[in-house]
Amino acid sequence: MTSSPEAGEPTGVPGATRVGVPPENRRQKIVKGLWIGLWLFYLSAPVTDLISGGHSTGARLLGGLGLVTFVAWYLILVFRTARQMDTRRVLFSVAVLAAQASVLSLALGREWLVLFVYVAISSGAALPGEISRWTVPGATALLTATALAVPGGKAYLAGLLIPSLMGGFAMVGIRAMIRTTIELRQARATVAQLAANEERLRMARDLHDLLGHSLSLITLKSELAGRMLPDQPEAAARQVADIEQVSRQALVDVREAVSGYRRPTLPGELAGARTALTAAGILADLPSDCDAELPEEIESALAWALREAVTNVVRHSGAKRCTVGLAARQTLAGPVAELTVTDDGSAGPTVPGNGLTGLTERLEAVGGTLSAGASGKTGFRLQARIPIGSQS
Repeated sequence: MTSSPEAGEPTGVPGATRVGVPPENRRQKIVKGLWIGLWLFYLSAPVTDLISGGHSTGARLLGGLGLVTFVAWYLILVFRTARQMDTRRVLFSVAVLAAQASVLSLALGREWLVLFVYVAISSGAALPGEISRWTVPGATALLTATALAVPGGKAYLAGLLIPSLMGGFAMVGIRAMIRTTIELRQARATVAQLAANEERLRMARDLHDLLGHSLSLITLKSELAGRMLPDQPEAAARQVADIEQVSRQALVDVREAVSGYRRPTLPGELAGARTALTAAGILADLPSDCDAELPEEIESALAWALREAVTNVVRHSGAKRCTVGLAARQTLAGPVAELTVTDDGSAGPTVPGNGLTGLTERLEAVGGTLSAGASGKTGFRLQARIPIGSQS
């Protein structure tokens, strides 16, 4: 008749207790104590026997002391269960309760057989299920043996067997329910933590892709405008106007990314790639559009791949030419959408940074793959492939 703990979760109602949550304040402890104490009502039979059972004064004193000790041990066992006592200590405590019940019943009479019900209930409440499934029938068997040995105990046996078995196994079920509730709460907290981590990863990935591309373009145009001044003020002004437009678009993209609504498209990224490559003085060989109709998730993943690849070409390659291929192909494994970005720059060792790592994760999320590395003696090649049927 107790609860196992789960720290850190509020009850929500002052003074209320919840399954699987230990009392958090004095009022809740009182409520729990009253709930457990309510079931001590069934000890009225031994108490009545002490008062009017015709026992000697010495027997009454010893019986009263034994009953108080039994109840105290029982309450300590049940209350301490919430603190995860060692199983061996719990078994010892249950054995002490069983010994007390046996001695008091044999010494004072059949009215004391009810103590075995508390033994069964405490073992069901305090012990793990794989142990209590044996201790509850064991307590009931000891009740039967003791009842047969006590004068008139057989008449009491029928009324105590079912409460002993049902009460003990009911506590086994309640304990299992408490454990399941705690595990569900922990799983829910884990899922919430994983969702928060995934959202942070998405934000970091989106901001890297968005700002990396836009800031690279702004840097290039700023350098270009600086070289044009003061000899070509009109051309420099056009570059500054482009910088303003790119900055405004980057702000819009960041706001949309934060809101989780932005989904880039291939036509938009192709246009942006052409602008970025031209501004960097790189000859751009790009398709005008994608011929195939692609699902939204696949198009978005390829658009991110195109943006990351072109950003890397502009930043790191020193290339004079960049070629982009975009097509739907039939392979032995089925139709795939394929994006290829190749440049003729200086191909250094491929070191996966935040961009390529995030891009790989995006593609894997839709069943795709990413390969990146040197293309011949010079140049670099990035290829993204996504099965078109993976979203159906």
